[in-house]
Amino acid sequence: MSIRCLIIDDKPLAIDILADFARKIPFLELVATTTDPIEGLSIVRQQQVDLVFLDIQMPELTGLQFMKIAGKQCKVILTTAYAKYALESFEHDVIDYLLKPVAFDRFYRAAEKALKMLANDGKSQATEKNESAIDDQKRAEYLFIKVEHRIQKVNLRDILFIEGLQNYITLNTIEGRIMSLQTLKKIGEQLPSNEFVRVHKSYIVSLRHITSVERSRININEQVIPIGDSYRDDFYKLVDS
Repeated sequence: MSIRCLIIDDKPLAIDILADFARKIPFLELVATTTDPIEGLSIVRQQQVDLVFLDIQMPELTGLQFMKIAGKQCKVILTTAYAKYALESFEHDVIDYLLKPVAFDRFYRAAEKALKMLANDGKSQATEKNESAIDDQKRAEYLFIKVEHRIQKVNLRDILFIEGLQNYITLNTIEGRIMSLQTLKKIGEQLPSNEFVRVHKSYIVSLRHITSVERSRININEQVIPIGDSYRDDFYKLVDS
């Protein structure tokens, strides 16, 4: 794992020292340095910066003000000559608080702490995403479709394909056709992407029920569904994977 970092300090000499430290640590990638905290904010917003080594006492914008504006866009390690700000800084969830002059071994330990924290954050986000996807698949077993003056339950396993007709859709199912007053885009947002795919401006098909694909045509239950030019590449990537 590589950490993209930025150094902000109004003292060029302090930047030189920290930049030299950062270049000696293999997992740190120094994106930029600046003496201007406002420019630093712009760099954080425009580039993917994981970590900022940030001075506190700076003109125009202090380190604490910087963190309030930046929010959760990046992690922060504070570098300062003033111990009095330590308590307030940790209210902003800083990773570490380095007192100047900063020794290399202390800088390295702070960088390692950042590496562990960012790695754990990445694992947590991946776990949450996977769990969410699993939950979505478990929930997505059926839909409730408004049909004239009633609401009808439709099992996803029974849907062969869906055809869009202006503001109407037709669900072609194993048991027959169901018409509903809504758009193809809206119904598509309710369908699990691992089971259904849009193949044409007017068609969504069930991958489960495809019997064959020939050139730019999909065969489902003796029905032929065209594959639109703008959907062809994504569809073949999906079925060839």
